Amino acid sequence: MTAATALPALRSGMAPYAALSASYFAHVGFFNPYLPLWLQSMGLSLVAISLLGSVQGATRVFAPYAWGWLSDHTGERVRLMRFASVVALVSACLLFLPLGTAGIAVVLLVMFTHTSAMMPMSEAAMAHLVSRGGEFDSRRYGRVRLWGSLGFLFTVFAAGVWFERFGMGHFPGWTVATMGAVVLCAWLLPDSREAPHPDHEPRPAIWPIVRQPEVAWFFASMFFHILAHIGVYVFFSLYLNQLGYGKAMIGVQWGISVIVEIVWFLTQGRWLPLLSASAWLVLCAALMVLRSGLTAWAAGLWMITLAQMLHAFTFAAHHATCIGLISRHFPGRLRGRGQALFTTVGYGLSGVLGAWAGGLLSEYLGLRSVYVAGMGVSALALVCALMMRRAQRG
Repeated sequence: MTAATALPALRSGMAPYAALSASYFAHVGFFNPYLPLWLQSMGLSLVAISLLGSVQGATRVFAPYAWGWLSDHTGERVRLMRFASVVALVSACLLFLPLGTAGIAVVLLVMFTHTSAMMPMSEAAMAHLVSRGGEFDSRRYGRVRLWGSLGFLFTVFAAGVWFERFGMGHFPGWTVATMGAVVLCAWLLPDSREAPHPDHEPRPAIWPIVRQPEVAWFFASMFFHILAHIGVYVFFSLYLNQLGYGKAMIGVQWGISVIVEIVWFLTQGRWLPLLSASAWLVLCAALMVLRSGLTAWAAGLWMITLAQMLHAFTFAAHHATCIGLISRHFPGRLRGRGQALFTTVGYGLSGVLGAWAGGLLSEYLGLRSVYVAGMGVSALALVCALMMRRAQRG
């Protein structure tokens, strides 16, 4: 499969969702890697930076499930995404003001609460649209999701070069510009809606599904796996900066991980059927142990580059597998809440715990310790994935 195979996503009614994915991850592609460096440029400590970084995870504990409930209850996914994007843009404008640490925390809280609505609802809608005969189509999903990777790749490179030349003071301007693109793409989505569910109509319960051993072990493995990634999401830019690399090279290293992610999303329809979902979780967790070790004890740039190339498996393959499992176990009216639960457990709880623990570790033991801890957490994800396989076999 070549890059040209991504074009059918634009010709099959998925173009608006591809555009939203591209714009949203273009925003994420500069914001997440460079937020810690912007905060550091203002003189904040590693603990303060980690606490502010944990705000995103904290909003993902409650916001995605609330948005998921609203979208399932009203069927108005598109209107809710438009509203959320506008509020996020308005709050982003406040970053131009001379805010203290508390002020920045409030702005990030409002901003992340509303941006956290975008992907759960968009992913739920895409999972529905790319399904064939009730089965999740990983090939079609990959063609759409790849545009998000392209958006991330563009801004992580461009922002790195820009900040290297002009300084981190331009961070608020980049935030507003990229959020503006998200708003535009949200308003370009078709006004499609699912049938509303009357208040008196009983809604299917989600917890009996979560309590199934196979599903419970899946969520446990997913939680630990993404927790290990928090060292990358929150501290990787700071770690490379400490090792002496400039912002342009930091952007290059982030970009490498996205390039291999794009390759995966282009070709995943060929690879995913080769193994069961639980087997993919086992493989991805094992490779995350390796990735954390390579990052912690990098003897040179080549080891960091190799670790970043494993992102194709530790994130892209893992993410696609998780979306497929969520679509399988939480169909129909459960879809929005299932996707929100995935975001809450995977990126909310793990984001808060990882940022807080990572901040304390890095402050007292150095940034390298975050990746050493990541090896142990990845090993826990591996054990849980093996238990999931055991539960499947009954």
